[in-house]
Amino acid sequence: MAKEVANIIEAPLDLVITRKIGAPDNPELAVGAVSQDGEMITSRELVRMLGIPDDYLRDESARQLEEIRSRMKKYRGSRPYPQLEGKTVVILDDGIATGSTIQAAAEFVRKKNAAHIILAAPVGPPDTVRELSKIVDRVVCLGTPAAFNAIGEFYEEFEQVEDDTVRKILSAALP
Repeated sequence: MAKEVANIIEAPLDLVITRKIGAPDNPELAVGAVSQDGEMITSRELVRMLGIPDDYLRDESARQLEEIRSRMKKYRGSRPYPQLEGKTVVILDDGIATGSTIQAAAEFVRKKNAAHIILAAPVGPPDTVRELSKIVDRVVCLGTPAAFNAIGEFYEEFEQVEDDTVRKILSAALP
């Protein structure tokens, strides 16, 4: 999806990798996320409500950061990360659930001094999209259905993009 959007708007394509921090007994429930610079964001309310200890968050954040580093090396090799200062950056995701990973990505890009941050996704819950609109300059979300359980329910096919496919797309896109 990102390749197609980058082609249409004639923009360079690259990655911001964030990873969800799942709840201890429910890894699919995002209680936070970590960005590729190691910055962790959490939902204080969920963490408090579920009684998640700080050491769990630290350990899970470290584990997810290692996965991010592995994927960055796998996908980008040793290419230097692009300069984002003064640029408009479009963060594209296949859908928004809790918004944790998008928030981590937006904060990472903001720290790189991007001039404008646009969030683009085909679908997301209305409350989450509204909250994310407070931390980015613009949100383009095609659907915000009130009845929202999971991103996959809005796709006929919702399969993971294979690592080889990501590498091929990026090798063609990156200098």
